[in-house]
Amino acid sequence: MTFDVGAFMLQSVPFARTLDISFEKVEPGTAVCRMPDRADLHNHVGGPHAGALFTLAESASGAAMLATFGDQLSRATPLAANAAIRYVKLAMGEVVAEARLQASREEVVAKLDAGERPEFDVAVDIKTADGTLVSQMTVAWTLRPNR
Repeated sequence: MTFDVGAFMLQSVPFARTLDISFEKVEPGTAVCRMPDRADLHNHVGGPHAGALFTLAESASGAAMLATFGDQLSRATPLAANAAIRYVKLAMGEVVAEARLQASREEVVAKLDAGERPEFDVAVDIKTADGTLVSQMTVAWTLRPNR
């Protein structure tokens, strides 16, 4: 199954549209998303709000996951099971999130084939436009078999 993961994400996750998140690169195992610098997304110190950064990173992780396992949607529902974020440095301006799947597709699909509910991590780095690391996030995804 091939489909436009970014368009699918923007259609199925309205909050990503609210934040103007763009999906710049989406390939199996990886995704790059961008969020513009908008005053209405700022926190009390003038940078992107922590919740907006979280949503950007979670969106990138979901795109990387869907680019890898989108062909499994007929038999399993992807769900974020857990997420941890670390804010490293104050972000200012536009921010970019790069997500990387931390498991092999074969391993995850094999667990699904065996009737298990696989869980796997997607790591995300959030950087400013000049490449400064501002946050790191790990999202644990699961594929819940459809009953």
